[in-house]
Amino acid sequence: MNTNYFIAFDLGATSGRTILGKLKGEKLTLEEITRFPNQMLQWNGHFYWNIYSLYENLKKGSAEVARKGVPVTSAGIDTWGVDIVGVNADGELCGIPYAYRDPQNIGKKEEYFSNVMDAEKLYMRNGIQHMDFNTLFQLHVLNGRGCESMKAAHKILFIPDALNYMLTGKMVTEYTIASTSGMLDAIKRDWDEALLKSVNTSREQWAPLVKPGTIIGHLSPELAAELQIPSIPVVAVAEHDTASAVAAVPATDKNFAYLSSGTWSLMGIETQEPVINQETIKHNITNEGGVDGTIRLLKNITGMWILEQCLQRWKKDGTSYTYPEMVNMASEAKAFSCFINPDDALFVNPADMPEAINEYCLRTNQEIPDGHAAYIRMIFESLAMKYRETLDVFKALSEHPIEKLHVIGGGSRNALLNQFTANAIGLPVIAGPAEASSVGNIMLQAKAAGIVQSLQEMRNVISANVELSTYYPQDSELWQAAYIKYRNIIGLH
Repeated sequence: MNTNYFIAFDLGATSGRTILGKLKGEKLTLEEITRFPNQMLQWNGHFYWNIYSLYENLKKGSAEVARKGVPVTSAGIDTWGVDIVGVNADGELCGIPYAYRDPQNIGKKEEYFSNVMDAEKLYMRNGIQHMDFNTLFQLHVLNGRGCESMKAAHKILFIPDALNYMLTGKMVTEYTIASTSGMLDAIKRDWDEALLKSVNTSREQWAPLVKPGTIIGHLSPELAAELQIPSIPVVAVAEHDTASAVAAVPATDKNFAYLSSGTWSLMGIETQEPVINQETIKHNITNEGGVDGTIRLLKNITGMWILEQCLQRWKKDGTSYTYPEMVNMASEAKAFSCFINPDDALFVNPADMPEAINEYCLRTNQEIPDGHAAYIRMIFESLAMKYRETLDVFKALSEHPIEKLHVIGGGSRNALLNQFTANAIGLPVIAGPAEASSVGNIMLQAKAAGIVQSLQEMRNVISANVELSTYYPQDSELWQAAYIKYRNIIGLH
C-alpha cells in the first residue's frame, strides 16, 4: 500500500501552521509540525503583512518536516484572499504588502463606483461581493495616491503566489485566489481586460492563471541547499483558504450549504456556473472560483474576529479565558439580551471592540452587555442569527433543497455556537473537519500527484477519515421569536 506525505502551509489572518499529511491508501492523518503567529504590522497609520516573517516560517516548517526523514511528495500554500505584493524588474518584492484591514481602503469603493464604473455594472462583470478590500478597490486606492511600490511593480502577485515565488522562483496566479480580486470576468473565468485597465494594470503584469492542483515547480536549489532538504515539488492548491476548505466538505450529495467558520465566516453553496442576477446583487453575494470547475456562491460574514478582538482587549486589562471557560460563561449568561449586526462597519477594525459593541447597542436602543459573559453570548447568538438571515437567501438561490449545513474550519469545534446555529436555522448542523483548509490543501496535492482524480473522490476520502458531530435544532419557537427581534434591531423589517 502506497504511502504519500504532503506539506500543507495553512496561513490565516491571525496565525499559520505547517501540517504534515500522511495518505496511506485511503487513510489520511494530519500532524501539526509548527504553529506561528501572523500579526498585522501597524506603522505610520497603515497595516501590513510581514511576508518575510511568513517566508521564514515556511522555511522552518520545511526543515522540521525534513527532520522526520519521510519522503515528501509535495508542498502547497493556502492563505486569505485579495491582498497583493509587487515584484520589480529585478525580481525583488516591492516592499511589504498592505493588509486588507488597512484604513486607507475604508469607504473607497464608492469612489470607484462614482468615478469609474457603476456598482451594478461592475457586479454584472465580476460577480463579486463588493467589499472595501477587494483587490480592485485596493489598487484604485493605491493608484489614486501614487503609491511608489505599485509604480515599481513589474509583476503583481497575490500573497500565496508571492510565497510560492519565494520558494520556487516561479510565478503563477492560481485561479481561486485570483477570483477574490474582483478583476476576473465571472463567466469567462479569466482576467477582465477593462477592469484591469480601470486600475492601471494589464494582463502582462499578472502571472499566468493556473487551475488548482497545478505543479508550479520545485523548491529552488539555493533554498534546498540552505535548508539541506530535497527540492520537492510545490503545488498551486486551491490557494484561497476557503476554496481549499470547501473542497474538504465531507458531502455525499448536493443538498447542503457550507459555513467556513473562523476569523471570517463564509457561508454558501456550490454551483457549476456563476449566479449573477438581481437577487445576488441585492444581497451582495459573491461568485468565487472552486475546484473542478465549481463556483463558490457565498457571502462573507464577519466571524470570530469580533470575539477575538474582545479577548485581545480584555487580555490587555489582565483577564484571559480558556475556550471551555468562555463556553461555560456564555451558557450561563442571559439569552437574547441584545444583538449586533456582525457586518456593521463599526466592527471592521476598531481600536476597542467592546466599546464598539457598546456604541452599536446604544445606537439601536439596547442595553449594553453586562459583563464579559454577556458579550460572549451576545456574539454567539448574533452570529447564529446572521447565519439564519444569510441561509434564507441561499435557500431561495439554490437549485437543490438545502437539508443540512456543513460547518468546517476552526469554528466547527465551537459546540455552543454550532448548537445555536442549528437552533436558529432549524436544520441539522454537521461539524467537521476543523482543519478543513489543510485537508483540502493536502487532497489537492494528492490530486496533482494522480492519487485521486476528482473533487468527489477527494470528498470520499475525507468523509472516510473525519469524525463529525451533528447538532439538531432545539427550542425552535424561542429562537424564531428571537430572530424576529434580531431582524427588527438590525433594520430588516
